[in-house]
Amino acid sequence: MSEAIPRKKNGAYKVVIDQITGIFFPIINIITGASILKSIVVLLVTFGVLTTDSGVYQIFYAVSDGFFYFLPFFLAVTASKQWKTDPYLSMLIPIAMLYPDITAVLEHGQNLSFLGITVPATVYHSSVIPVLMAIGLLHFVEKPCDKFLHESVKGFLKPMICCVVVLPITFILFGPMGAWIGDFLTKIFFALYDWNSIIAGAFMGFIIQPMVVVGAHWSVVPVCISNIANSGYDVILPLMGGAVYGQAGAALAAGLYYKKNKQKRQIAFQASLTAALGVTEPALFGVNVPLLRPMIAACLAGAIGGGIVGAVGTQCFSFAFPSFLTCVAYVGPGFGVFLFSMAFSFVLAFLFALILCKGHVDDSVAEEKE
Repeated sequence: MSEAIPRKKNGAYKVVIDQITGIFFPIINIITGASILKSIVVLLVTFGVLTTDSGVYQIFYAVSDGFFYFLPFFLAVTASKQWKTDPYLSMLIPIAMLYPDITAVLEHGQNLSFLGITVPATVYHSSVIPVLMAIGLLHFVEKPCDKFLHESVKGFLKPMICCVVVLPITFILFGPMGAWIGDFLTKIFFALYDWNSIIAGAFMGFIIQPMVVVGAHWSVVPVCISNIANSGYDVILPLMGGAVYGQAGAALAAGLYYKKNKQKRQIAFQASLTAALGVTEPALFGVNVPLLRPMIAACLAGAIGGGIVGAVGTQCFSFAFPSFLTCVAYVGPGFGVFLFSMAFSFVLAFLFALILCKGHVDDSVAEEKE
């Protein structure tokens, strides 16, 4: 992968982002394709062309939504290539994380006990950070195994040792980290909301997409569902609309700076489209986080959009992440302001990113030639 800035000038952030980019780049087109297919299927249901019990819907929704559900498997493969671990051994980690008996317990709010240590209830489907941290640890566990184990026993002893070391740490430490972060930020949000809904909206609009990056946003989901079940509406989901469209606007602006590198230009434009359809992962991992400056622009725009929605108290009446495809769930008091906040955040993020990215986007084509 080519770099415009010499390695000696790169900070820790750039080194980490180079690694993350190397992991997501091989599957970014699949993420985009699955996102668009999922959006089309949902749109066809919204307009009555398909029904949710039809075979066409169920098959295409299974492959599009299923990709995101089983995303840890794809990340295990790409991270294995990036960090030089055994690919087959790496696959054992997401297999354990998404094993039906495990998900039946952990993803329904129950805890497991491992040698007297509590394994916190954690959502692993669609997660990113736990599997990446696990593969990173696997890299360092594999090395001494390859070095010290005799060839006559290494074939079966190495997988056993790696599983015994990596899996407990993953379930006890790596997995719950996103939930811990999310719970902490959610408590801050509600404290702010009780004090000032505008500031709370700006706070949620700013942090929700960084929460998606580390998988912490899943901790907000049960809160939103509980609000709808108990009160008939939720006030958190509407605050996220500006953040979603901020990602779309920032990715579009970044793409305009790729004049020579047509591959990255295409990725940026596709990511902007999928974000506008409500799926921000391609924009996050393919464009905005690696470049950092578009991410800052998107978060600032999301904060402004969230503050606007917080001022009028827009409500969501059925669980649906905000996008123009799902806006029917937000029809009610403040609906017009909700739509305005998404459009306004898109424009703001686009303008902010144009300014911030000027002179800071590597437009070389060396990566395409590779």
